[in-house]
Amino acid sequence: MLAIISAVLFFIAFLINAADISTNDTFSSTNVMLIGLALLALHVAGIGAGWSTRGRRR
Repeated sequence: MLAIISAVLFFIAFLINAADISTNDTFSSTNVMLIGLALLALHVAGIGAGWSTRGRRR
């Protein structure tokens, strides 16, 4: 789930940068890209991956 959100944020950052949209300092393309990278790092670390299979034993 976090990887999908980060992909959407990367696309928004690309659109801001490609269309040369002037935004305030909070929503600049670099800041949106860094938020996307942070979410991608959390996804790779295993946070937000969904259900864990450790709890299910047969």
